[in-house]
This record gives sequence, C-alpha cells and structure tokens, in this order.
Amino acid sequence: MKASDLFIKCLEEEGVTRIFGVPGEENADFMISLKQSKKIEFVLCRHEQAAAFMADAYGRLTGKAGVCLSTLGPGVTNLMTGLADANMDRSPVVAIIGQGSTNRLHKESHQIMDSISMVHPISKWAQTILSAENITEVVRKAFKVSETEKPGVTVVEFPEDIAKEEIDDKPIQPSLIRRPAADNRAIEAALELIMNSKNPIILAGNGTIRKRASNRLRILVENLGIGVINTFMGKGSVSSEDKHSLFTIGLGSGDYNNLAIDESDLVIAIGYDLVEYSPSAWNRLEGGNKKIIHIDYTPAEVDRDYLPNVEIVADLAGALYQLNKALIEKKGRNELPLFNIKTRGKLRQEMAEHLDKNNNDESFPMKPQRVLADVKKVLGKDDIILSDVGAHKMWVAREYNCTNPNTCLISNGFCTMGFALPGSIGAKMAFPDKKVLSINGDAGFLMNVQDLETAVRNGINVVAVVWLDGEYGLIKWKQQVQFEGNHSDLKFANPNFYDLAKSFNMWGKQIESAEQLIPALKEAFKQKGPAIIGVPVDYSENMKLTQHLGKVSAII
Repeated sequence: MKASDLFIKCLEEEGVTRIFGVPGEENADFMISLKQSKKIEFVLCRHEQAAAFMADAYGRLTGKAGVCLSTLGPGVTNLMTGLADANMDRSPVVAIIGQGSTNRLHKESHQIMDSISMVHPISKWAQTILSAENITEVVRKAFKVSETEKPGVTVVEFPEDIAKEEIDDKPIQPSLIRRPAADNRAIEAALELIMNSKNPIILAGNGTIRKRASNRLRILVENLGIGVINTFMGKGSVSSEDKHSLFTIGLGSGDYNNLAIDESDLVIAIGYDLVEYSPSAWNRLEGGNKKIIHIDYTPAEVDRDYLPNVEIVADLAGALYQLNKALIEKKGRNELPLFNIKTRGKLRQEMAEHLDKNNNDESFPMKPQRVLADVKKVLGKDDIILSDVGAHKMWVAREYNCTNPNTCLISNGFCTMGFALPGSIGAKMAFPDKKVLSINGDAGFLMNVQDLETAVRNGINVVAVVWLDGEYGLIKWKQQVQFEGNHSDLKFANPNFYDLAKSFNMWGKQIESAEQLIPALKEAFKQKGPAIIGVPVDYSENMKLTQHLGKVSAII
C-alpha cells in the first residue's frame, strides 16, 4: 500500500476517531488517504492554533491522545502555542506536521525550516519519518509517549515524498501498560509523618483528576479526616460539597485556604505540578521549611521552596490505595478517621459565605460572582466549563468549585489566551451529550474567534459567555496591585456581540441587565449550533477582592 495509507491504518489502530487541523500541499497524500477512512473524521479548522486547542481539550477529557494536523512552515508555527499549552497542562496530544521532500531539507528551500528542533522544547518527543518502514514504530511510540504519565505532546513530521512510497507492513497493536507501584518504605515513611503531625492538609493538583486517582483520593480524605485544597487544575478531585473541601487555592496569598496551609505542619501534595501555583506562594513561613509529602507519577521538581521529606513516586491511584491500606492496617477501621474534620468547619463556612457574596447582586454591569452563580444554576454537575485566561479566570478559579473532576478546564500551566472557545469545540466533540460552556474575556475571545465558523459548519452547540470590560483586565489588575492603583493604557474597542453572531449566521445576544443572563443561557443551549452571550462585567470587584485577601499571588 501507499505509505500514507499505512499511516492512517496506524491511527485507526490507536483508536483515533477525529483529527483537528488545517492541511496544506505537503499533506495531500495523507489527506486523500484519510478521506478513505471510515473510522476517522477530519475536523477542518480555521486556524492551526485552534486545532491544537481542540485536540488539547479532547485529550484532557478522554485520556486518549487528541490529534491535530498542520502543514509545514507557518502551519507549524501557528500550531505551536496550542501544543505548548497542552504539554504544560499535561494533555495527551499527537501532532502530525507536514514537511517538504527529504531531498530539499538540507538546503535553503521554500517554507523549509527545522520544525523538529523548534517543537522540541514544547513536546515530550518529536520525530521525522525518514522511511516508510519506520511509520508503524513512530506512530505507536508517539501515542505511547503522549499518553504515558505525565501525559503531553508528541510530534510526528511526515515528509511529502515519504508519504508516496510503497510499503508492505501493518500497524503495531497498542498494549496495556501497568504503571509501577509505590515503594513500601516510602509508604511507611509517609504514614509515619502523617501520624506524627498535628495539623496536616492535602494539596490536590492536576494529577488527581486523571487515571481514577480522584476516587482513591476521596477515600484517603475520609480515612484521614483532614482538609483538602485543590489547585486551579485539580478542581473536582474532591467534591466542593464535601465537608473536607477547603476549595481552590491560587489567587490571594491571604486567602482563607492559604492561611490554612500556614497553620498546618504537614502538606501532603498529591499530583501537584509546580507550574500550577508556585510553592513560594504557599510554603512561605518558617523559611519555607514546612514538612512535605510528595505523591506523584514522577519525582518532585527541585525548588528551594519545595523540598519533600518523603517522595512516593508511582501510579497515583495505586499509591493512594497503598497508603489507605497501610493506614487501615496500622490503626484499624474503628480508629479512623485519624483527625477530626470538624476543626476545619468554621474555616470552610467562612470561605463558603465569602464565595457566595454578591451571588444575587442585581447591579449592572454584572458582578463576577453573580455571573458564575447564574452559570451554575443552568449547568448540571457533569456539564463542562472551560475558562480562558484573563481576570475572569481568577474569578472562575476561586468561585466556580466543582463536584466532579474534569468539569472545569483552566489553562494554568502555560496560561494561554484564546484556549477556551476552540477548546470547548473539542470538549463537545468528546462529550456531545453534556452542556459545554466557555467563559472568555473580550480580549482572549477575539484571538480565536474565527473558529466560530467551524462550530457553525459542524452544528456544534457550544456556548461562549464573553465578559466585557474593553480592557486587558488581568494585566490592569496586576499593575494596580504592584503600582498603588496605577496602570498603563490597556483599553480597546469591542464589536457588538449580537451583530458578530449574526454575521456568522448563529445565535447571539448582548445582555442589558443581570436578570437577562439565565434566560439567555437557557436559550443558547437550545440552539443547533454555537451561541455567544456578551456580558458587561464590573471589574471594580478585582481590587475589592485584593484588599480583602491581601497580595494577589496567582500567576497570570
């Protein structure tokens, strides 16, 4: 068969059902082979960056690598921001990039550049296929490396002349890989630290929402009887309705749960990525010498503010199972929970009351808290929201707490504006029966607005709520904090979002009072295609929150 046909058969063997992308001349053989596939749908996008974000959300939610495609040169450079985001946010993504014929790669030639060297820093592995005989191995390795913890991006470059070669081969079948168990001595050492502590606390990170780790974490929390705080990307690992939940950390260093960490003598960091929230922001007392247990798929990053006393390096769900088992064997079920969660009751209540502040405020432009409270009234516990990056992200992170994992996706490793709208398309394709809503700032939304057409063309009902303030609001907030209320000129103009939607032949509305939001949301989810709701937001709440919490320590 032709080499491009074999490549498609390898993708089918991996269980790929969708590829998001923008093809070019150098992908021609691949695209014709793909057209013949009865198992894989090609989702034609309007920008390569958007295609990468779709694959990012698709992979993050399904646990199977999302796949995106671009041509060579500018196609690859457009793809890169989305790939970097997926890699740093631990999303499994396989990118297939075109390339010119191998007989012109060594010299100055039209659109030719060293794409593999360029993507190397933002991927786990990248490889050019230099012979049709290597296709089966390269594709299998790309998916294996991408999906192996911690997941991330792999890149396969497919030169146009190799795609035309004739080959007699067949795909390599994927096989199940069991991740290693924890070392028993590490489990014993961690248990010893926990039992000798007086006020331990759990910090649940991005890893706790993958590979069934959430279920094991919830059991551990019950057995220990201690508070658990989640990062922006660890939302839903323990239900926000659970009495052990102390909600989301990462905004103000004076926030309630930051103070809870200050008071603790042991932090049990589970599935925690340092890119989410710097340890210097929470391990700040006693010279950063707080005792730490690190439980994760990989060893701890070296950081002067994150020097664990014990590291449990193993499959996360397996390690938590072992820790639970050892705890029961040591103390007996009748002696559990080990601590009394009622001691955290007042703190949880105070924070819950502050989170609910302004939920019913009727003023307009709307308070951020009211917008998110109304969104929660319309969405179910298993529905999905995606937050873009901007001042609204800080409010989503703090105020929108979840019952289940993978119901709130936030770009917080690479922190990329423009993620949420295309990401919501990937999320809806992964879970077509769930409501999917993106929350965007007016700056980030227009960075990938072109792919509204992709959603219209494919009849995908994603709802985009756009917070309108006509400024780069998060930059303004940060500058105000740093320079005593002063900030640079960050204003810009916006389209009317009703007119914008109409130009795309879709439903849209720009609300004019707080009471219009819930009816608008309900109407938006009844559409057969995408919908936009423009919501003017009162960001004077930003500095009010800063004054209440102290320094804003979150990463932009």
